[in-house]
Amino acid sequence: MDYRSPGSVREAVDLLRSHAGNAHVLAGGTDLLVKLRAGFVSPQLVVDVKAIPQLRGISTDARGFRIGAAVSCAEIGEHVALSAAWPGVVEALQLIGSTQIQGRATLGGNLCNASPAADSVPALIAADAVCEVAGPAGEREVAVEKLITGPGRNALARGEFVLAFRLPKPDARSGDAYLRFIPRTEMDIAVVGVGVALTLDAAGMCTRARIGLGAVAPTPLLVTSAANALIGTRVDESALAALAAAASAACNPIDDKRGTVAYRTKVAGVLARRAAQIAVERARNR
Repeated sequence: MDYRSPGSVREAVDLLRSHAGNAHVLAGGTDLLVKLRAGFVSPQLVVDVKAIPQLRGISTDARGFRIGAAVSCAEIGEHVALSAAWPGVVEALQLIGSTQIQGRATLGGNLCNASPAADSVPALIAADAVCEVAGPAGEREVAVEKLITGPGRNALARGEFVLAFRLPKPDARSGDAYLRFIPRTEMDIAVVGVGVALTLDAAGMCTRARIGLGAVAPTPLLVTSAANALIGTRVDESALAALAAAASAACNPIDDKRGTVAYRTKVAGVLARRAAQIAVERARNR
């Protein structure tokens, strides 16, 4: 196995393209190193992308926030402006592993590992986040909900990797939240994860909403029907009940040691309701 630490996007693309799919990107390493030691992967080449400037740092512009794909969860959690604008996204990242893991784990790695139960992904979907992707053909943008194509699989082509994430500037009277259920009190994999983002008008009517679900299907889900249950309402009990029903109806989970199909389906509706209530409260206070 060879190890390279390129200093530019072009160098990284050339390295990844030259190894015919048997090269792996190292951002934080909290997933890749576990797989290496367990023998699940045997790459010919590991490409460490942390030295590439475009993958480091958090910045703002007219579009909103740009978060480098190799920025650690701990760094994101310490960013005051981002935490104020998108608390649900930051909350999701702060649930990934332990304090030590968060010092290494990255947003890009959590997404590209393509776990159906990844904590950051439902919150990013709810926030309408997009990925900047670099590859042999140049750069392109991909919506987060379109990047994971199955357990452990993503839509990146040969030679491509994620550069950064774009989060929009939140509207006035908007809020987001992320909730998950796990068997233990901390450091476990989600049985269900739900991200909710919404916007209210001056009269308290919901004008926009996005709902992301995790751990209830082969890929994290954008659930438009659940969002539609809130839009045009004051997010009252009737709307919350419709939201819960739509979230549960969208589930296509499996039975495993963490939860049954029936349990996951039920919990998805419960968490969607609770996350929406938190997001509404945040929107009213913004």
